Amino acid sequence: MKIGEKNYIQQLQLHNEKALMYVINKYGGLLMAVNRKHLFSLPERQEECFDDVLLKIWQNIADFDGSKNSFKNWAAAIARYRAIDYLRQYQRELVTVNIEDTAIAREDSQLAGMIEREISEETQRMLECLKPLDQELFMKLYVEEEVIYNRISRGKHKIRRQYKAERGV
Repeated sequence: MKIGEKNYIQQLQLHNEKALMYVINKYGGLLMAVNRKHLFSLPERQEECFDDVLLKIWQNIADFDGSKNSFKNWAAAIARYRAIDYLRQYQRELVTVNIEDTAIAREDSQLAGMIEREISEETQRMLECLKPLDQELFMKLYVEEEVIYNRISRGKHKIRRQYKAERGV
């Protein structure tokens, strides 16, 4: 069977490897460009990330909905988020490695700063569609990883107690 524009998504869903080759030929340049844009400071991780993107496309093709988005945009989004994940992973590795007294430490420190700014800018662009209060909540919950669940839980319990006390329950 010949894989083309009309059937490559269906064939990907059937896990036909020829369809994956079609995707690489048609969209590989775009996916690699997205990786390079975000991983410009980590050229040694770009190929690995590209392979990871293809694996994610292969594994998650069942989640693709052509009525919501084009395959090109969907695949580019996967590439973008995987590249950001690679930046975060590298940033965590820099923090865990203790090389303060070497010349490499300064370069890695500068690189870590660049990565942090890249992640921050990307996150800000993603949150621009939200209202300022919602942006702040998302930042606290997902980016700053503040533990707000306990406060929310205590607040719920307090509201319930107050409600029960007012109702005499």
